[in-house]
This record gives sequence, C-alpha cells and structure tokens, in this order.
Amino acid sequence: MSTAVTTDRSFFGHPKGLGLLFTTEMWERFSYYGLRPLLVLFMAAALEAGGFGFERTQASAIVGIYAASVYLASLPGGWIADRWLGLRRAILIGAVLITGGHLAIGVSGFAGADVGKSFFFLGLVLIVLGTGLLKPNISAIVGDLYPEGGARRDAGFSIFYMGINTGAFVGQLVTGYLGERVSWHWGFGAAGIGMALGLVSFWLFAGKLLGPIGQDIVRDPDPAVQARREASVRNSTLIGLAVLALVFVLASSGVLALDPQAIGGAMTFVLVGIAVAFFAYIFAFGGLTGDEKKRSAVIFVLFVFAAIFWAAFEQAPTSLQLFANDFTDRNLFGFSIPATWFQSVNSLFIIIFSPVFAALWVWMAKRNVEFSSPTKFALGLALAGIGFQLMVFAANKVVAGGGSVLVSPWWLIVSYLFQTLGELCLSPVGLSSMTKLAPRRYVGQMMGIWFLAASVGNLVAGLVGGHVDPTKLEQTPAVFSGTAIALFVSTAILLAMVVPIRKMMANVK
Repeated sequence: MSTAVTTDRSFFGHPKGLGLLFTTEMWERFSYYGLRPLLVLFMAAALEAGGFGFERTQASAIVGIYAASVYLASLPGGWIADRWLGLRRAILIGAVLITGGHLAIGVSGFAGADVGKSFFFLGLVLIVLGTGLLKPNISAIVGDLYPEGGARRDAGFSIFYMGINTGAFVGQLVTGYLGERVSWHWGFGAAGIGMALGLVSFWLFAGKLLGPIGQDIVRDPDPAVQARREASVRNSTLIGLAVLALVFVLASSGVLALDPQAIGGAMTFVLVGIAVAFFAYIFAFGGLTGDEKKRSAVIFVLFVFAAIFWAAFEQAPTSLQLFANDFTDRNLFGFSIPATWFQSVNSLFIIIFSPVFAALWVWMAKRNVEFSSPTKFALGLALAGIGFQLMVFAANKVVAGGGSVLVSPWWLIVSYLFQTLGELCLSPVGLSSMTKLAPRRYVGQMMGIWFLAASVGNLVAGLVGGHVDPTKLEQTPAVFSGTAIALFVSTAILLAMVVPIRKMMANVK
C-alpha cells in the first residue's frame, strides 16, 4: 500500500482519495435515494395516473424486498471482490450495472403496460446486483485509507457519510419534483443520470487518487490453490446469475406467480439464517485466532442491534412516506410540497450534523472520554425511539380527527431530526467498526454482513410500512408505537452489554 496515499491530508485533513470515494458514493446515493421514495407512490398509483395500481401493502412489501435485496447483495458482492475481482474492479462493474438498471427503468414508460413492467423490474434487479458490488467495497476502500485506525478513521467515515447524504438530499429533491409533478419516468431517468456521473468520475480518477489500494486481492501463496479459488467464485457467480435470470423470465411471462408479502415474510427468516450460518462457518472453519473470534462476536452483536435500528429507520420510504402523502399539511404559501421532499429532510440534517459529530468524536478522544461503539449504538437506538414516539402523537391526532385533519409537517421534520441524530451515532460508527474489527481476509465479507443488517431492517420496514392507510386509521399509531417500544427495549439490552463487549474489543483502535 502506498504510504503517500494514506498519509496525505489534502482533503480537509484526510487523504485525497477520500474525495473521489465521497464523489462516487454521492452520485450513487443520488440515484438510489432519488429512485426509492418514488417507488411506493408509483406502484400504488392508479393505472390512469401512470402507476401500477398495486395495493399499498403489496407496493410497500416490494419496496422492502428491493431495498433488502440491495443490501443483501453486498454479502456476495464483498465475497466476489475479496476472492476474485478486487475492490476497484467490483466497484466499476457495479456502477455499470446500476447505470444500466436506471436506464431500463427510465425507458419502461415507453414500452407499454405489460412490457414496461418487465423493464421496470429488470431495472430493479440490475440495481440490486450493481449495488451489491459497489456498496460494501467502496466502504472497504475508505477503511484502507486509514491503516493507522483510531478516531481519524471514524472522522473520515463521517465525512464519507456526508457525501452519501449530499447525494441523497439533492437526488430526492430533483427526482421527487420531476416524478410527482412531471412524469414518474422523468424522475426515474434523472436518477440514472446521477449514477452515470459517478461511474465516469471513478473510472477517470481512481488510478491517480487511490494508487494501488483496492487493485488486488489477498492471494494464496500456492498459485494452483489461488486459481481453484478464483474459478470456484467465478463459477458460483455465473450459476447464481443463471438461476436469477430463469426466475425473472418465468415471473415476467406469468408462469411463476409471486406474492410480495409472502416472499418478504419468508425472506426475513432466510436473511437471519444467512447471518447465523456465516458466523457459525467462520468460527468453526475460518481459521480465526482467539482474538479474531472475540472481534467477530462483537460484529455479530452489532449486526443484531443495527438490524433493529434499520427496521425502524427504513420506514422512511414506506410508512413515513405514506404519512407525508396522506396526513400531512404540505401547503406552503400556496405551493404544495411534493410528498417525496420530506425524504430529503434526513439527508439535510446529516449534511449539517456530520461535521459536528466527526469533530465531536475526535474532541472526546483527545480528552479520553471516547464512547465505545456499543455505547454509540445504544444512543442511536434511543434517539430513533424518541423520533417514532413523536409520530405516535401525530398519528393519534389524525385518528382523533377522523382522518380529515392534516397535521403540521413539523411532526415529521422533528421526528426525522431525532432519527438522524441516532443514525449519526450508529451508521458511520458501524461502518468504521466493521473495518476495525474484521479479520483482514474477511473484511469485504464482514462489510457485507453490515449491509445484511440493513437488508433485514429494510425488509421488516417494508412489511409493516404499508399499514399506513386512510381507510384503516387505527393501524397507523400501532405501527409507530410498536416501533418506538422495540427501539427503547433494545437500547436497555445493549446498554447492559456494553462492559463485556468493551472487554472483547480490547486493543482495537
């Protein structure tokens, strides 16, 4: 690894390679978050309004399955990068697939109703595959920029996280306005243009700004063993893609009927099972040292509580999006605010508070009062719980008014503020913890495990999010109160585990 690349401080005190990763991830998130809030509204919209006319619970479940699959794909994406492609090639191929996916969704509106649906869902599949290759591996490269570890790496991830949310903020404003006010497919197309810009920037500047970081994989000393390993990964990947293609063709032709809610319920158990099986495998057969086993156990604990957090937080494009659309007063001096614009509030708060939290962690570390990772996680869960408790009050006002009273937008805005503060305590710290705790030869896969937690959370959020419905008002307070209770209980449990976890993390910097 080039020392000049990692010791450079020309990007706000950080390596200039962070600037490239910041930009690439910013455009990728522009495309992802620009598309996501439109999905539930588009699929639930009536056919005459240009949508698919799906039931809300179906549309929400599809959004949950899509988002869960995006993060689930990070696990094989990390494995493929670790064992075959290398981090940089995986990122580049992923960006190409995502761009192609947005192109397919963008043109779906011109292909007729039945064929258009096939193009639409093909686009979602391509985005899932591409994000699986890009998302965990670009985060792993951020970690590689800081081989010394410590609070500087946490600060670097906080800055990187600000790039994510800059893209999300702008993307949701642009695509939300175009999608709701011009045409759904104009919004979808704008999201694809953002990803294309990210692809071009990474392709042009990665070699110059990242040096050798991420170009190669950890190889076995025996070339024959290495060749067999790469062949195994390559063949497994091709077989998996062939099976996926077959399922897609059967579903598109109507031969295979798919129930989104049933699939989502089954996936919940499958995803948790994947996590348990992965950790059982590396503990039994991964060749880990005693210290690596302790660190991997901590990763498993953080995985569980991260999944709970994301199950609440990722209700933004489902339950909270529907609440903004149906029950929120969106009139501002005669201008009707697009419902999707409320999704950008979280990103705006991230942009504002990310530098504050980055500086806070460094300031605390210098004074020897640094919070441990599980303590920050517990704080994040508690803050998100407060945000959802506020939504219980707002939902009760809607029920009391019989659904005819629109509540102030400040309920959503303040709720998003608390959720954002919780996210800043948990998400960038979780990313950093994965790179610090993971055994070197499993770093890409452990980053995939981190995103698997988000996958589980997105899936659960999608399954519950469709129950915000003007025709069933009593369901809305129950959704929000159940979420708040789960977050507060999880906070208490994790706080009770802080001391033993801290001992298991001894000597981690």
